[in-house]
Amino acid sequence: MNTTNNNQKTKKSNPPRAHIQRLAPMRLYTLSKRHFVLVFVVFFICFGLTVFIGIAGPNVIETSVARTDLNNSLKLKPFNLSSPPLSTYNQQLWLTCVVELDQHDVSLKKNVTMTVRVLGVVKDGSTPYVNNQVHNRTRLLSCAQKCSEIIVAHLGYLNYTQYNIFVSFEDLNKLTTSTIQNITFTWKTYNPTFSQVEIWFRFVFVVLTFMVTCLFAHSLRKFSMRDWGIEQKWMSILLPLLLLYNDPFFPLSFLVNSWFPGMLDDLFQSLFLCALLLFWLCVYHGIRVQGERKCLTFYLPKFFIVGLLWLASVTLGIWQTVNEVHDPTYQYRVDTGNFQGMKIFFLVVATTYILYLLFLIVRACSELRNMPYVDLRLKFLTALTFVVLVISIVILYLRFGAQVLQDNFVAELSTHYQNSAEFLSFYGLLNFYLYTLAFVYSPSKNALYESQLKDNPAFSMLNDSDDDVIYGSDYEEMPLQNGQAIRAKYKEESDSD
Repeated sequence: MNTTNNNQKTKKSNPPRAHIQRLAPMRLYTLSKRHFVLVFVVFFICFGLTVFIGIAGPNVIETSVARTDLNNSLKLKPFNLSSPPLSTYNQQLWLTCVVELDQHDVSLKKNVTMTVRVLGVVKDGSTPYVNNQVHNRTRLLSCAQKCSEIIVAHLGYLNYTQYNIFVSFEDLNKLTTSTIQNITFTWKTYNPTFSQVEIWFRFVFVVLTFMVTCLFAHSLRKFSMRDWGIEQKWMSILLPLLLLYNDPFFPLSFLVNSWFPGMLDDLFQSLFLCALLLFWLCVYHGIRVQGERKCLTFYLPKFFIVGLLWLASVTLGIWQTVNEVHDPTYQYRVDTGNFQGMKIFFLVVATTYILYLLFLIVRACSELRNMPYVDLRLKFLTALTFVVLVISIVILYLRFGAQVLQDNFVAELSTHYQNSAEFLSFYGLLNFYLYTLAFVYSPSKNALYESQLKDNPAFSMLNDSDDDVIYGSDYEEMPLQNGQAIRAKYKEESDSD
């Protein structure tokens, strides 16, 4: 009878081995406090290096002023404007204008109707029409001490080495009691020197990302994919998307006169950024979910929220690109009646995402703060992500200032960088953020040896999987408990043996 009871106890305390999962351990578990400080120091050094290189780099936008003298004429005649010589390194072309009044204390907001005709200059000197039509557009003239800049036309890609643009205004003098002293037109293009810097730095980030991706995959090669932690699974998705975010096809925009490479770059960027948003939701929720994460209840709500953000951004981007191909004067911010509704929809979805993420973070930290190793994962991811978000907000504030919440924040030129430091800081920040996560989430050198000690109770806490540490691998239905309760349960079972 004693033998039978002992056998029953043994069967109860030692469940089938099929319930025990072997997880690829993370280097995060083996780092000391000094190593954590070193990781953050290296991150800030790399990011600071890119910022300093950007500060020393060239300006992004190159301007050329075509000043026109009206000579106090009561009638505004059509303006014939010739662009400076262009190359593929100029990437895009803008034509803007500023109305100058003789009285600087005048405040007004009026709609101005203008007629624009765009012609391209070919090598034989002929000037064929671009899109073979004349464009009539209404723009808002806003003056308060100084009149705001009006975007006349924008060419997303350059088919010709020079353009002639004819601009005429209808009844502009009748809109204000003040006399129009002058209208200043300005050509804006990308600086060819910056284009070369952008090509080289994108190439460097593509090579670094490819190397990091290969090293991360190589470190996990001895572990089955089902044994990877949720962070490791997501890093295997984010690193290839980061490769696309850096856009290895970017040089095609200088070799092919087409809108397709530019739209492809926008698509890759929106895809990576939305995947990063989805990563934060899944990790903060999945780290405390017991058992299998079902697609319907776990992934579907998150895909729905982030998918709406991605759909809104891609729709606006593609809509703008397609319409600009047919009409260089088109602007979705001004010419789309539903733009205000689209912006409200985007803000509502973004607010829902932020509230949902904050809820998951607070709940995860409150439930898992006493769990060994799990609280370390939460603290590191939260700390590094918080640093990245703070730096991003600071860059945005320095870039836009108080205008970040105003409507003109969405203006065309506001979506582009004004100097090399802004470009390199954003690209460097996201790249080094992913590189740091890949380093701490990759298995250590002794990971395979440690995982083989899984059956030894002395190593169970070190090598348990996500769910094993939180819930105990031997009891899939065990409710959430702290680490001391788990250790007490193991000790009680071992004493009973």
